[in-house]
Amino acid sequence: MKLKNKILLYTSVLFIILLIVINSTIYFLFKNIMVSAEISGAEKEIENIVTGMGSANESVATNELLRAYVPADGKIQILGSDGKNIASSVSPSEQELVKTEIQFYPREIKKEITVEDKHYYFYSVPMIWKKGNLVNLQITKSIQPAYDQSETLRTILLAVTFIATLPVVASSRLMTKLIITPIQTLTKTMKDIMKSNQFKRIPLGNSEKDELYQMGETFNQMMDLLETNFKKQEQFIANASHELKTPLTVIESYAGLLKRRGLDKPEVFHESVDAIRSEAVRMREMTEQLLQLARPEESWNVNFHPVQLNEILERIVKSFCQAYHREIRLISDDNITVTSDEQKLKQLLYIIIENAIKYSEEEIKITLKKEKKTAIISVIDRGIGIPKEELPKIFDRFYRVDKARSRKYGGTGLGLSLAKEIANAISATIDIDSSPGLGTSVSIRLPLG
Repeated sequence: MKLKNKILLYTSVLFIILLIVINSTIYFLFKNIMVSAEISGAEKEIENIVTGMGSANESVATNELLRAYVPADGKIQILGSDGKNIASSVSPSEQELVKTEIQFYPREIKKEITVEDKHYYFYSVPMIWKKGNLVNLQITKSIQPAYDQSETLRTILLAVTFIATLPVVASSRLMTKLIITPIQTLTKTMKDIMKSNQFKRIPLGNSEKDELYQMGETFNQMMDLLETNFKKQEQFIANASHELKTPLTVIESYAGLLKRRGLDKPEVFHESVDAIRSEAVRMREMTEQLLQLARPEESWNVNFHPVQLNEILERIVKSFCQAYHREIRLISDDNITVTSDEQKLKQLLYIIIENAIKYSEEEIKITLKKEKKTAIISVIDRGIGIPKEELPKIFDRFYRVDKARSRKYGGTGLGLSLAKEIANAISATIDIDSSPGLGTSVSIRLPLG
């Protein structure tokens, strides 16, 4: 069964059941109230009759007395202790009561009885009658009007229930359409995407921002994200294929050279081995960076704790000075502590400082300072610089400002992309200011701990 038929069936049945329950409750409440009111009125009338009968003049004939007090819609009778009828009187409208069985009751009796499908209230009380004999005064009064009104109400409620079923079904169908239409649109859009391999969106219109609107909005946002990632993936695969093709070609070329002349000429052998090793190292570095960039941020296992920036920078500067034999000057404020992941922060600093060393020959300056609630680490070089129009692209994977120069220095075009990913993971930001021929300044901003 389709979802729209299920919704239509379930809502219609539910509304009809609810309507039946409500109407049944109304009927039974009304019936109980009407019957109780009718019985209460009958009891008051019977009390008046009993009082009047008890104070009646003994000279009045019994039959005449009963005719005077007989209810307009009932019966009155006096029974002897032997169960025989002493006298009785029945109203003209209730002649069926003449045929009812008679019984003597030694105590007061109040009950509801049914005679020929009509409802009556029966009252019997023992009393001392003329000549001191014990008799039963029995009064039967009709309470049928209460049941008649209840039946009328039941007929009306049944008719209302039947008539209300039509708008209930119609409203259920309308509600089903309102719910199903966005879902059908979503399904159709998904099928179109599967057939056309294009990223389509659902038209949202100007409807209220209910759950269905939010579903469509979320779907469109998901399509935006998928399309963006798909385009990046296509570009990434194309760039990676291109970048890996070059070192493989170089390795193949030098391997062929080794095979042809490597045994005869030592200088060719050493040149080829050095070139193959250099390209292999470059491929390994590129592969490691590619694998790290492919990992989602949540799987980086970032461990935040207080980190003393001055100590870390001093160790890093000392390490780079010894490894590269370059002059690196550190200028820092007093001790500055941030909350970060020490290993990830070191990796970020290594990438930035290594880039400064690659693309500059003069002294590199590293500064550390506080600015409001932020710690700022700046790496400043006086190297080749980056044109202003190239700055927005430098974090793209495999992007290099000068491809020939970058290949000369062994760059893969992944360093800054990886640096950006690490910065996002440790809640840091990277700002770059550069001018061609004047150098580059890279600032890393970290929230203070």
